[in-house]
Amino acid sequence: MNRHLAATAAIAAWSATILAAPADAATADRESFGALPDGTAIESVTLIGANGVRARIMTLGATLQALEAPDRDGRVADVTLGHDDAASYVSHPNYWGQTIGRYANRIAGGRFTLDGKAYQLTLNEKAASLHGGTAGFDKRVWRIVSLHGGTAARVVLALTSPAGDQGYPGKVEARVTYTLDDAGVLTIDFNATSDAPTIVNMTNHALFNLAGEGSATGAMGHRLTIPAARYTPVNDALIPTGEVKPVAGGAFDFTRPRMIGEAIRNGSDPQIVLGRGYDHNYVLDKGQTTEPQLAARLEDPASGRVLEVLSTQPGVQFYAGNFLDGTLRGKRGHVYRMGDGIALEPQTFPDTPNQPAFGSARVAPGQPYHHSMIYRVSVTR
Repeated sequence: MNRHLAATAAIAAWSATILAAPADAATADRESFGALPDGTAIESVTLIGANGVRARIMTLGATLQALEAPDRDGRVADVTLGHDDAASYVSHPNYWGQTIGRYANRIAGGRFTLDGKAYQLTLNEKAASLHGGTAGFDKRVWRIVSLHGGTAARVVLALTSPAGDQGYPGKVEARVTYTLDDAGVLTIDFNATSDAPTIVNMTNHALFNLAGEGSATGAMGHRLTIPAARYTPVNDALIPTGEVKPVAGGAFDFTRPRMIGEAIRNGSDPQIVLGRGYDHNYVLDKGQTTEPQLAARLEDPASGRVLEVLSTQPGVQFYAGNFLDGTLRGKRGHVYRMGDGIALEPQTFPDTPNQPAFGSARVAPGQPYHHSMIYRVSVTR
């Protein structure tokens, strides 16, 4: 059986077991997920809730490899872009569901100064260090610390990032905890401690298509709401300029539900031209919060699936899959094209270490990092 047929059979078997899951208990199932080209073994943990929502977590990149959810008629589909096997995440690298760190998004020139000392990070874009550099957290194999089921299914993964990793100071101990309950709420908690002052900004980079990954319609017909009256414009390297601009009435206004494709080709907006669409950080009205609050709401009118993203962070990066160019094949052999999936990444603002007006990304001994975010799946009738 070839790889794509095997993947299809596995998904079918995975979906079929939903009815067998206990109605009053979530479960966590651990299994092999293949190996990397160098022979490193990769595992996955499938979290199963009673209402038909399932999340598969892969140890490579602490990745949300799949999120399955029923539509209004009970039909289950995987709503995240990705690959069917671990090796493809290495041979065709991208940011499809991985945990991002040490620093999500872009740092200009890969340079920043902390406590009067300058640091140079690895560059994986011409003018920036993106998503942690050439070998960020997304490319590491994480350790499974614990997993259990019950009222909620949970897996905890850990990673040690040594001092000097990608140019960052301090030894960082990072943990990611995925928890799925029976209501279809997937909570992701990011925690990090450091033995020296450093910067940390962690998030998840899932790309969503609520019609089902690989669907012919893509995600441009989804309706999006972002409770943010302002966003941070970027330069031609997609680095924030430092300006904070109102969204009111323009292409970036998602304060009320709006179809994503409505203004994504609006060439009269220079920010749409620079980003090839949407690839911008929104300044959430709620700011930094102790408990997760709404950062975005995504709805697919055709299937009825709804995704709410909640977070404790002050920003959310909205990326509309602008750089998906049809050269990569994902799950079940699907060719991913521009707009086939979107990312909603809660975060500290991009380039914050170089822009004090944005706040602080500092972590130090006795001052740990914590970010709690939620993917809440439901349906409308």
